Amino acid sequence: QVQFVESGGGLVQPEGSLRLSCAASGRIFGYVMAWYRQAPTRQREWVASIFTDGSTNYAPSVKGRFTISRDSAKRTLYLQMTSLKPEDTAVYYCGLLGGTTGGGTQVTVSS
Repeated sequence: QVQFVESGGGLVQPEGSLRLSCAASGRIFGYVMAWYRQAPTRQREWVASIFTDGSTNYAPSVKGRFTISRDSAKRTLYLQMTSLKPEDTAVYYCGLLGGTTGGGTQVTVSS
């Protein structure tokens, strides 16, 4: 079973940017990959997906600000986040769409 390790989180000011990475222990070619997030006291929510042909989908709350990408050769998934807002504060997880995820990386947006 492929395992995932997220990294790149941290503290950033509003309107700042961060790039999250997700390293997979096995091949991800041929799989639909996704990012999720979970804020305190809220349920985990889907953020973005990327399909095998490179097409992408985004949650309305992040569309236009976040960009999901993948490098199958490097077994890595990315999430470029720009124009960050305090409400983006959450633990971010990556994995197969509808499947297992990693342990997450904390993103805190605050001045």
